[in-house]
Parts: sequence; C-alpha cells; structure tokens
Amino acid sequence: MLNQIKCFLEQHLTFLEPEKSEEQLELASVALLLEMVIIDGNDDPAERELVLSLVKKNFSLSDDNASALIVSAEQQRKQATDYFEFTSLINKQCGLEQKVQLIESLWRLAFSDGVLDPQEEYLVRKIANLLYVPHADFILTKNRVNGLSSAPIM
Repeated sequence: MLNQIKCFLEQHLTFLEPEKSEEQLELASVALLLEMVIIDGNDDPAERELVLSLVKKNFSLSDDNASALIVSAEQQRKQATDYFEFTSLINKQCGLEQKVQLIESLWRLAFSDGVLDPQEEYLVRKIANLLYVPHADFILTKNRVNGLSSAPIM
C-alpha cells in the first residue's frame, strides 16, 4: 500500500526539467490526438497522416522526430486509465490559446473524414471541459474548422 502511494506521488508530484517537461506536454497532446483517431472504432490511415502533419506543424519537428513522438504517445495512450492524466499536465503548463489550439486539432481530426461521429464530438467536448476551455471557444473552434464561421477565436 505504501509503495503504491509512493509511486503515485513520484509520478504526479515530481518537478520536471524544462526539456523533460516540454516532452511530457507533447506526449500528452499527441496521446489525445491519437485517442481521437480510434474513438469512432475506425483507425483511418488518413487520420494518422493528419496526426503526423499536425505534430510536425504544432511542435516544429522533423518527420523522424514526429514519428518517434507518435510511437511514444501511442504507448502512453494505451497505458492510460483516463484523460485526466494528460489534461492535468496540459492545464499546468499551457495557457488558453494553446488549449484552444489543441481543441482545434481535435476538431480537424473529427471532421477529416467528412463525418462527425457522436463519439468524436463527445471526446472533443470532454477534453475541452477537462482543459477548462470556455464553451464559446469550443463552439467557435468547431464552427471554424467545419467551415461554418470565419470568426477568429479570441
């Protein structure tokens, strides 16, 4: 029992080095993107390609580094028991603008196949709530990605 408590505290309360912290933040973000790929029960290769593109663009990574990050994030995603593990890290280290950018990336994945599955919408809503993204930003981002609105996100 004490070992479990110790492991929990070590895992969740350690102070990370800046580059380690940035790497953990990238892993958390990519794990959430990968969750979007599989949430509808259809592991679409086109969505995986979009994840690679988003990772390269959002984190300014090469193809090899982005691919390695995706592999690591996939392992983290499979081991995770809930989304809070990822969103709590993002909440600690990111501002609203970065969180909205992640929500936008999730919407891009959700709409990439031309069909918004209810599970995809649920996941974006769940992540937005866990990241404390205001509902207005959630809706504006959805509409902008879906082409319903050209209004910029504030």
